[in-house]
Amino acid sequence: MKKIIKYIIILGVIVILIILGINLYVKISTKKQIINKDEYSNLYDIDCIIVLGAGIWGDKPSPMLEDRLLEGINLYENNVSNKILMSGDHGREEYDEVNIMKNYAIEKEIPSENIFMDHAGFSTYESIYRAKEIFEAKKVVIVTQEYHLYRALYIANKLGLEAYGVNSDPRQYVGAVYRELREILARNKDFIKCIFKPEPTYLGGSIPVSGNGDITNDDKEDI
Repeated sequence: MKKIIKYIIILGVIVILIILGINLYVKISTKKQIINKDEYSNLYDIDCIIVLGAGIWGDKPSPMLEDRLLEGINLYENNVSNKILMSGDHGREEYDEVNIMKNYAIEKEIPSENIFMDHAGFSTYESIYRAKEIFEAKKVVIVTQEYHLYRALYIANKLGLEAYGVNSDPRQYVGAVYRELREILARNKDFIKCIFKPEPTYLGGSIPVSGNGDITNDDKEDI
């Protein structure tokens, strides 16, 4: 019995070390791709700014999502790219991240035709996969909170995108410790997913991000 317990403990330690090792690798391998605000001028030929969804409160973006949107708009206004891709969950009629994201940007005077919506960005992996395969992006800037940015950049690297990241952390968020811990497991999950590269829930026809973003409006939706 003691030997069994000993082997279980050893196995548990090995599993924990693997999980922490993958987590550290994902962070270290992408750290240099995170761009500071004073480095915006070094970015050129960016196909689009990808703003990843982060939940909505009724008909408004959550605080985390609002900060991502504001940073995406800031990048647009600093001429990093003239296209923004709003990628989020619109899998149900009653839950629509992407239209709220687009409307928020339009209210900040970003032209509608320069804003694309990915209605089937159900996860970070799916958002990045679809950015490349559906929206034909090759060189992107990803906007999200720093804890999430490492994983998004790692996925982009493994899927063949040239990607840079800008964090949107102007304030503290409730539940930050829980998210950091959960993200360790999420990095491991997507590390494995990037080995096998499964297709996302939806693919579909090509919607080049170089075109007119209004083609992704609901009446012309093609997920």
